Amino acid sequence: MLKAVILIGGPQKGTRFRPLSFEVPKPLFPVAGVPMLQHHIEACAKVPNMKEILLIGFYQPNEELTRFLFTSQQEFKITIRYLQEYAALGTGGGLYHFRDQILSGGPQAFFVLNADVCSEFPLPEMLAFHQEHGDPSSLVILGTTANRTQSLNYGCIVENEETNEVLHYVEKPGTFVSDIINCGIYLFTPDIFQHIAGVFQKNQIFFELQDEEPANGWHRAAAIRLEQDIFTALAGQGKLYVYKTLSFWSQIKSAGSAIYASRLYLNRYHITHPERLACNQDGGPKISGTVYIHPTANIDPSAVLGPNVSIGTGVTIGAGVRVRESIILHGASLQDHCCVLNCIVGWDSTIGKWARVEGTPSDPNPNDPYAKIDSETLFRDSKLTPSITILGCNVTIPSEVIILNSIVLPHKDLNRSFKNQIIL
Repeated sequence: MLKAVILIGGPQKGTRFRPLSFEVPKPLFPVAGVPMLQHHIEACAKVPNMKEILLIGFYQPNEELTRFLFTSQQEFKITIRYLQEYAALGTGGGLYHFRDQILSGGPQAFFVLNADVCSEFPLPEMLAFHQEHGDPSSLVILGTTANRTQSLNYGCIVENEETNEVLHYVEKPGTFVSDIINCGIYLFTPDIFQHIAGVFQKNQIFFELQDEEPANGWHRAAAIRLEQDIFTALAGQGKLYVYKTLSFWSQIKSAGSAIYASRLYLNRYHITHPERLACNQDGGPKISGTVYIHPTANIDPSAVLGPNVSIGTGVTIGAGVRVRESIILHGASLQDHCCVLNCIVGWDSTIGKWARVEGTPSDPNPNDPYAKIDSETLFRDSKLTPSITILGCNVTIPSEVIILNSIVLPHKDLNRSFKNQIIL
């Protein structure tokens, strides 16, 4: 029997995803037409003998999350539960806090997935790899190859090339260590909790010696990071192995990376969900490349969409509209002849006739097969870094204006053109 745990974080995480995370928890943001988490759940539900999926985070339970859990259980015919942390406990602390729930029913192993990654999720391959490597209590990290410069932004893994054992693990090193990076997807056995318990007890002793308030000291002891506290210690002990994937993988830290992740998933739909991809039909819009259109969207036949476009529920797109490399969210209205490039258009927003809303893509270097998307800094040299344009919910863009490389917070009625600005 197997289980899966998805770490979804909480509201003070995902700040780089604002203003989109104001309206919806980041893990429920639609990527390639479905909530980000649905890609994870679908991959887990396909694994044979998977009995339960647990979401761990510190979001307050809300109607949106509850509805998503209910519909996902119905669709994938598997038990899915949300376990709320009392505070941010780190990637290892949350697992340890809910260890009884994870271990109930006696799973032989369980997957742990970070919610903010986009991947093909080679979970069956990781299972097969686990059976062939190390002893039954060994742990497996999914790894991929990055270029030398970008590897410094991730957890770096030095492996034994013959056995795939992890010999050394460093989280975000200051100098080059290895080009194999941690993908944030793991296969653990119940033995992981012995290692986490050891860290928890050491932390307790340390904070007691610091004369911490008992409650405060206990809380700080419970905040445990898998990467720094567990993997670094287990490396080189024959307990930790890396399974390297050649398929696509990316982090989804910022809104710009959501558009890139959407492209990766839409391309994957050719194999996994061809029914989700729009195609050219008589009386329909012109489709160029991979495009997802929700059945409730109303699109004029003279519109041109794609590549990499995702159209949400109830969206209205007028005559002659051009949309490329963009996510158009629920209820948005794109009026006649407007042009939307490299953008996320927020819920119930309106773009006027002949307006142009454009951003700068933050894609990895296409000439480097190992390049990853860079973690964008909002400002560089005291200027707003050119990136995709984001319209928050219920934003109105008037006719015949240009919005370029800008972030517009929710509920704004603009009356002129803007370039490289955050519009508060």
